Amino acid sequence: MTRKSRHKTDPIEREIELALNPRAFIPDRACFSFVSDLDEVAARIATLAASDPARAVILYETFLAGCHAKVEELDDSSGSFGQFVGALYCGWIKARQAEEANPDETAARLLSWMEEDNYGFCYHLEQDAAKVLDKANLAAFVALVRARFAAAAKADPKVDGTSKDGADYTRRRWGEVLRTLHAAQNDVAAYIALAEETGLSAQDCHAIATLLVSRRKPEEALAWVGRGIDLDKKTPHGSMASLDLAKLQRDLLTKLGRGDEALDAAWADYREHPSKYTYEDLMKFVPKAKRRTWHEKAIEVARGADLHSAMDLFLAAKELDRLADLVRHATDNALESLSHYATAPAAGKLEKAHPDLAARLWRAQGMRIVNAKKSKYYSAALSNFERAKRCFERAGLGAEWEKTVSRVRADHHRKSGFMYGFERLVAGIGPSDEPSFLERAKARWSERERRIQ
Repeated sequence: MTRKSRHKTDPIEREIELALNPRAFIPDRACFSFVSDLDEVAARIATLAASDPARAVILYETFLAGCHAKVEELDDSSGSFGQFVGALYCGWIKARQAEEANPDETAARLLSWMEEDNYGFCYHLEQDAAKVLDKANLAAFVALVRARFAAAAKADPKVDGTSKDGADYTRRRWGEVLRTLHAAQNDVAAYIALAEETGLSAQDCHAIATLLVSRRKPEEALAWVGRGIDLDKKTPHGSMASLDLAKLQRDLLTKLGRGDEALDAAWADYREHPSKYTYEDLMKFVPKAKRRTWHEKAIEVARGADLHSAMDLFLAAKELDRLADLVRHATDNALESLSHYATAPAAGKLEKAHPDLAARLWRAQGMRIVNAKKSKYYSAALSNFERAKRCFERAGLGAEWEKTVSRVRADHHRKSGFMYGFERLVAGIGPSDEPSFLERAKARWSERERRIQ
């Protein structure tokens, strides 16, 4: 009679199972806490990589298997669980390398996971993997990805049934992975060859220039930046790399002792897109003795900027008189179209010296919320209206507040939840005078009766 050997379970596997809480659904609000518990177990596995890497590898694979099973039992709207799984992959790579496992086998496993990624856990995994892969494993990974790229380039849609669009997508996908890996290898020649083979972009030029900077070749880097800027200009709506290219160009010009050219480039960029960000960039290149002159030039140009950008800029540059003048000449509709990120800071700064203008800004924020029917933010709208009321009264503009009240009542009387708080505000009832449930119910009933009469 053959005696069956009993499989000995690693005690950390039990911890993994308990942390994953099988068959229990994890709502999004609890996902962060859930992932925190998983992190604690993963940290224990990470400590094994130095002393017992083979055991760590097995545990990482077990954990990954558990996470793939658990994904159907949670709401990961926040993305925290997906990030955790991505970190597990990187932990597995480190453990494999500590085990001195075969690089080709490690690369093949990684690639198979990336190709069979039903839940998006491996989306852009190469970006994190490149940071932890050692030289030998990175080279093996590059070789396999290059093979996938070459196969996609040769794919014949008539032979393998793949649509041309599908083949193009696969080729682009592996091309982007290769770009990331060549950058991690600091392999400028390979990156340039790939970019020219697949179509050079402004983003490629920035990446190549950055690699050349790390090799202390600023002149060559500057040439690539210029090439990227030229490509960006030919793109109908510009590219994501435009700001990075402009910044790198100015930094390189300064490093090469061509500060005047850096200032000219910053000024040209500011004039094209005046904002507090381009203003701050511009002033970095202005000599201290000429700051006041350049400041005035920049502020004059800002008069032609859009309302949001000009408001931000005048506030950042502490030009409160110009900010006040800007708000004074803006229409209420224009102010109501702005984000609270622009109007709230401006209103706060203007309350003391220009309460009338601050009142318009606070009112605009409140109106923007109720007009958009953003019930989630009605409490914020009430706070805005309360500050508008105080500022109007301080400025001696009680009639303007009454107009505001009339407009809100006329346009938003059906929003009973909001109007209840608004009418309390109008009546001057504070939070300490909170009525009972029945008092609130009677108030709503009275409002309903008033409307239907």
